[in-house]
Amino acid sequence: MDTLRDYLSLTKPGIILGNLISVVGGFLLGSHGQVNGGVFAATLLGVALVIGGGCTFNNCIDRDIDALMRRTRNRPLVQKRVSLAEALALGLLLTLCGFALLALFTPPLVALITAAGFIVYVGLYSLGLKRTRHGTWVGSLSGAVPPLAGYCAASGRFDMAALILFAMYAVWQFPHAYAIAVLHLQDYARAAIPVLPVVQGVARIKRNMPAYVALFTASGLLLFLTHNAGWGYLVVLLGLGFAWMRSAWINRRGDDDRRWAKTSFLYSVVMIMALSLMMSVDHSLRPASQTITAFLGFGPSGQVTHLHVN
Repeated sequence: MDTLRDYLSLTKPGIILGNLISVVGGFLLGSHGQVNGGVFAATLLGVALVIGGGCTFNNCIDRDIDALMRRTRNRPLVQKRVSLAEALALGLLLTLCGFALLALFTPPLVALITAAGFIVYVGLYSLGLKRTRHGTWVGSLSGAVPPLAGYCAASGRFDMAALILFAMYAVWQFPHAYAIAVLHLQDYARAAIPVLPVVQGVARIKRNMPAYVALFTASGLLLFLTHNAGWGYLVVLLGLGFAWMRSAWINRRGDDDRRWAKTSFLYSVVMIMALSLMMSVDHSLRPASQTITAFLGFGPSGQVTHLHVN
């Protein structure tokens, strides 16, 4: 039983769950209320397996720095409760099963997008750039793939809505990742991982956080302006965006950096969960958004060129 628990922990279930929430949001956004249950299930399971495989490979690659950080020093590979060969085999098995599901039961575009995210996460991020100043930038690209995969699985195409979805989730990674970096600042410094708070100080992150949140909110607004999300989504986006920016700005001069970072981290999680929910439930409100956006001069996103996959 303990061995099974160790195997499961290698896949980072919390990361899988968080990403699946965004997959659901992207899928239901792309489905326009017409959900194909088989494709939906295959997408969730396939993406979950690929993410689990990628996280397992990440554990294999990071075992040296994991041993230096308090929050990761008890991981199975560090403590040698699981061998490197076993972990690599598990990662390979999960990844191959995940891609097989996606290839067989979802549009071809989904497997291609997921493969690109996997390569970026394992190949570019984990194997090298995580330990440089560029880690957050590269990690933001792979982190934005799950909702994009969900959207393309439902719609079968890459269009303007898909591009906006990818961009907003990529931008979201920055305030989210920097809040985590501040929370675990000493660990990152001990492992010599040059995240921005370590290199340039927490004060800069606290000063710039409202700008990161504003940029994310602006990118998310594009889904409404292009008629891909409705009024419920807009209210949640603007309400939570304002609350997050206000909290980050008002508390930026406080002495308790960890408390500030924890609050910002919680806002980032609540924001992405709430938006994923609203992408899923406000289809009936979406036509109403066209009144205001037409007045502002924005046309429907359906007029852009699509990459169709049969």
